[in-house]
This record gives sequence, C-alpha cells and structure tokens, in this order.
Amino acid sequence: MSSDDNLIIHDGRQSVTAASVQRGVCRMLRDVGHATICEFTLPTGRRPDVLSIGEKGEIWIIEIKSSLADFQADHKWHEYWDFCDQLFFARPLELDANIFPSEAGLIVADAFGAEISRFPTEKKLNAARRKALTLRVARAASMRLQTHFDPNS
Repeated sequence: MSSDDNLIIHDGRQSVTAASVQRGVCRMLRDVGHATICEFTLPTGRRPDVLSIGEKGEIWIIEIKSSLADFQADHKWHEYWDFCDQLFFARPLELDANIFPSEAGLIVADAFGAEISRFPTEKKLNAARRKALTLRVARAASMRLQTHFDPNS
C-alpha cells in the first residue's frame, strides 16, 4: 500500500474498494471539468454515490458497484435517470463489465484515476428540474464546506 492509499476517506458506509473507485471517479471528473458531490440526497430521498455538474451545466450520476453482490442487491439506480443527463456505473477493474445494463455508461476506476469505457445515451433533463437540482447541489456543497471549516456551526 502506498502512502497515497492512506488518504482514501473511508467512513464505514462503503467498502474500501468502493471508496477507492469513488476517489478515482472524482479525480477523472475533475480533470474533464466536472464538479462532484458524493452521497448527495435527491428530492426522492435516494442518494447516488457521485453526482457531477459539468461546465455547461450537464448533470451526470455515477453509481459505484464494488462487487457482483453489490450490483445484484441494488434496485434503486433506475430512479436516477429522472435526475441526470447521463447515468454511469463505476466499477473496479476486476468486476466483470458484462453485468451492467447497456443503457447506462460504464467507468472503470481505482484510487488513482478512472476511464470512461462506454457512454450512455444522453437523456436531457428539463430546464426546471435542472435549475432546481443545480441550486440544491450548490446549497448542499456550501453547507458541507461550512461544516468542514466550522464543525460546531
């Protein structure tokens, strides 16, 4: 394990593998101009693993699957289509890509980076939902940042 591996934030809600994939995905998204927020609560109460907003306002949701059992146990991802322009699954290299539905995009990742191996069909959000979701993301990110700098606020 490199010293860089010790910097992976593992809060107990996800496996070490999922945390590593999340880190690589967020690094890749940043490199292509997307701002990310993890474990963001949608208006439905569902929490995708990563939501990103690109420079032109495009919204992507990335659902991380660390194992076959993790994928088989998850039936909520279908609901994410209503809140993004593109939906991706992210997986570690050792997880078989063929288990994932073809309508979703696919990302392979580790703790150091990620690569998009398949883009999904784009489904444009309507303007009102995009605006409401973008505002909700901005407020959530700002509140998280404030809590980081002033935990007792």
